[in-house]
Amino acid sequence: MKSCRILVPFWVSVAALSLPSAPRAAAQEMPPPASAPPQQAAQQTAPGASQTLRLTLDDALARARKNSTQFQSAQTDAAIARQDRYQAGAALLPSVAYNNQAIYTKLNKNGPTFIANNGAHEYISQANVHESIDLVSISGFRRASAASAVAKARAEIASRGLVVTVVQSYYAVAAAQLKLEAAKKNGEEGDRFLKLTQDLEKGGEVAHSDVIKAELQMQERRRQLLEAQLGLLNARLDFAVLIFPDFNDNFELAEDLHASVPLPTLAEVQQRAARDNPDLRAALAAVEQAGHDVTGARGGYLPSLTFDYWYGIDAAQFAVNGPNGVSNLGTSAAATVNIPIWNWGATQSRIKQAELRRTQAQRELSLAQRKLLAEIKSLYAEAETALNELSGLSRSAELSAESLRLTTLRYKGGEATVLEVVDAQTTFAQANTAYQDGAVRYRVALANLQTLTGVLTTP
Repeated sequence: MKSCRILVPFWVSVAALSLPSAPRAAAQEMPPPASAPPQQAAQQTAPGASQTLRLTLDDALARARKNSTQFQSAQTDAAIARQDRYQAGAALLPSVAYNNQAIYTKLNKNGPTFIANNGAHEYISQANVHESIDLVSISGFRRASAASAVAKARAEIASRGLVVTVVQSYYAVAAAQLKLEAAKKNGEEGDRFLKLTQDLEKGGEVAHSDVIKAELQMQERRRQLLEAQLGLLNARLDFAVLIFPDFNDNFELAEDLHASVPLPTLAEVQQRAARDNPDLRAALAAVEQAGHDVTGARGGYLPSLTFDYWYGIDAAQFAVNGPNGVSNLGTSAAATVNIPIWNWGATQSRIKQAELRRTQAQRELSLAQRKLLAEIKSLYAEAETALNELSGLSRSAELSAESLRLTTLRYKGGEATVLEVVDAQTTFAQANTAYQDGAVRYRVALANLQTLTGVLTTP
């Protein structure tokens, strides 16, 4: 496979879209206007050139991750799920609080008054250590752990989907650059062929119809050049919107579209996918989460145990020692067992609800496993086909260039017709376009395999 690396600057001006009627070669030989001295022009273009950002594919991926709202949303969900897991774990540990309370009761002058507290004035200032143990809380922590794993897998799915988009956009720009360069060469070839037919017509060697056909072909090549310029412009704009938070089109690509990138074996892809596929991990974690939901719901049938320990004062005076010198400081402890008796079937309903969710999660896991097997074979076949076709497309591009050269020489010698030359030019343009599109197809196919295996192969 022949490697071709071409970097086309983006400052293809809009003025280039209005081509003169004279051949392009003549337009390129025109001197610059007198009002723009060479030194002044260099000063005007030097700052822009020095600020051009050279982007590798890894740079583009890093920038896209920072700029993608969908990817950042998935990352945020994963971070929130991690905090939920932390909070569920903290709920299993003892908590410490310091309670301060003052209770005042108005006394009845006519006789004793019943009061709920220990005296007319009661001051409470106590540290309370509280611990609650029940199956629901334990299952809640395990469920939060599984939910965190689900969110992490979904964030990875979003990341790998973004990789495919960036790869496709990145190499679409590279292909558009090469197509523009090929379109320029085709345009120059059309100009030269028109000049050739005009010279041969003056010598009486060909008819005027050949000149007309050559001029039509030249006009077609110029239209293709305009389309190639527009295609490059749109590809760069789409890519800039994807990777930059603010609009910036002053960049160039560092990766070679036609660099050799090997295709891993099918066995390697299958092994990596079974271990690293995020869709499968998300489905497994969802089944685990649903299982903990069932366990937590069944915990509603079981007793819960609560421990409390207090240390502080509970007295008629807010003081460490009372009037008689007795210390108000003291400790107390309590243990409570709550036994559920009747709640009108609410616990049974929650269990049934959790079991339905678990059954659905198991169905989705089975579907994810089947889809993974199918996608491995389908995406690998796509990548393998694109790679096999790429070598043929490269050879076709070489042969079309050689055919155009030989057909033009035969036309000069009077052995070929103008239609043969036009057909050779068209074949050359189509072969080059197909070659660039085939290279992009292979790169995107490799990126799609990355969504299954987690390994993106870059040159």
